[in-house]
Amino acid sequence: MNTALKERSELDEALAGAESRFAAANPKSRARHERAAAVLPAGHSRQTLYFAPFPLAIATGKGCRITDIDAHEYLNLVGDYAAGLFGQQCEPLQRAALEAMQAGISLSGPNTREVEFAEYISKRIPSMEQLRFCNSGSEACLFATLVARHATRRPKVLVFNGCYHGGFMIYGAVDPALSVPFALVKADYNDVEGTRAILRANANDIAAVLVEPVMGSGGAIPGTPEFLNMLREETRKLGVVLIFDEVMTSRLGPGGVQGLRGIRPDMTTLGKFWGGGFAFGAFGGSRELMRHLDVRSGGTLSQAGTFNNNVITMSAGLVGARDVYSPDACVRLNALGDQLREQLNELGRALKVGFQATGIGGVMNTQWSSGPITEPSAVLPVSATVRRLFQLEMIERGYYVAQRGMINLSLPMQESDLAGFVGAVRDFLMRYAASLRA
Repeated sequence: MNTALKERSELDEALAGAESRFAAANPKSRARHERAAAVLPAGHSRQTLYFAPFPLAIATGKGCRITDIDAHEYLNLVGDYAAGLFGQQCEPLQRAALEAMQAGISLSGPNTREVEFAEYISKRIPSMEQLRFCNSGSEACLFATLVARHATRRPKVLVFNGCYHGGFMIYGAVDPALSVPFALVKADYNDVEGTRAILRANANDIAAVLVEPVMGSGGAIPGTPEFLNMLREETRKLGVVLIFDEVMTSRLGPGGVQGLRGIRPDMTTLGKFWGGGFAFGAFGGSRELMRHLDVRSGGTLSQAGTFNNNVITMSAGLVGARDVYSPDACVRLNALGDQLREQLNELGRALKVGFQATGIGGVMNTQWSSGPITEPSAVLPVSATVRRLFQLEMIERGYYVAQRGMINLSLPMQESDLAGFVGAVRDFLMRYAASLRA
């Protein structure tokens, strides 16, 4: 057996052992999963939370830690895929939600928190001169795209291979069957000249460029300043609507990544943490574009949604963004994330294994390669064995991580919490260094 095959075999054996230990340690989660599979396809309602051999069922949470139904406690590094910014409990948010419920729910009309929240968002993200609420980041991206197509009277949307703009807007070489079938033009993320040429060649048909300034689910890959500035320059020249999907990335700076980069898009979409732990979405932009939703002044677009302005989300969201995730708190948390990412990258360099973390601030992704990663296809196609083994061994050590490698920090986390995780990663890399190098 050659060296590479031998090391692969050792990784396979290690994974089999980790799966066996996981199953033995979590009988209640296994039973819950088997019960759920009878009424929920694959036993769940959210694909990102599933992993083999079965996902953990979480019972309680406090601070930055969660406990599963088999009574194991974990540092929660999944962070609800960027939505769990406030941790598992946050007294100001709980108080705001309770007060809202006591005052009355389903009030059947505009409420006072709705306008206060909209004013605060517009202050934090000035490009959102006007905005509308909805119920998820997925909805926000869909509504923004539809507004852009209506306003420009053009049919196509430029997206980037490997992008994710919600559960029904995932685009790549082959689009998932549940993706909205827009007329698309596709380009490669961070390809400045290639994207410029595609834009110019299709200018008469492209309504919008929809882009995350840092790819989130695509691998926590930052857009380069040159790339993002080119998009702003070219879309302005060509009359194309530039939409920044900041559903995930708006937590990375007090005014989102657009504030960090000094770029003002035409439209922005929000979701995740802005709801204060509750379902939330928002889209907005220039008054010129948003006037199409103003039926008082000739706008013809009607955007409905029973729970768009629900008083619980409006109340908790406002308190969360204004009082808890203040600009100072935002800067502190993202500095902690930058520190963690550098520590992880130093492990890969020091141990000479293909391991690194991409991203900025408190949102990152572990990658099993050492070369530059500027777009999703640059991620080396490593065996799923490595990702699965890493996840299960981290869980075994008390660190709840996602199989795809995404890590999202929460406000309760301290350096001491993350130091233990760095130590666990170091032990894993040292243990399997030979196999990873092979």
